[in-house]
Amino acid sequence: MIDTNPTALRDTLREAGLRPTKQRLALARLLLGGGHRHVTADDLLAEARAQGVSVAQTTVYNVLHQFHRAGLLKEVLVESGRTWYDTKTGSHMHLYDEETGAVSDLDQDPRALQILDKLELPDDVDVMSVDVVVRVRAKKNQI
Repeated sequence: MIDTNPTALRDTLREAGLRPTKQRLALARLLLGGGHRHVTADDLLAEARAQGVSVAQTTVYNVLHQFHRAGLLKEVLVESGRTWYDTKTGSHMHLYDEETGAVSDLDQDPRALQILDKLELPDDVDVMSVDVVVRVRAKKNQI
């Protein structure tokens, strides 16, 4: 969890190469101050408005993309047209419930799958991350 006092948030944004505007600071406080979480742009917009933060939908999308590019958030793509942002940026896998739409963490390192050993990658590239989403659905009652 990142320190959410205004000075620490400003420093965090500056260190990430972002200018600490009023709206970035407000969204950073909501995103990064509440512990580990997964959030969509719509979730963050609703939360911001509920907290009295005056922010446009476009601004929320822009800030989420900026925070992702700066390494403050991890992007989790689980279905077309909908992206979750994760405050835990290290290597880990995700569980996606297709019925509820909930995204949660699987605390197993994706490198444990040993898929990298089987990939034939060009010699001039480095693997930056491995993104694994395990899709689940409740079992149907069997008679």
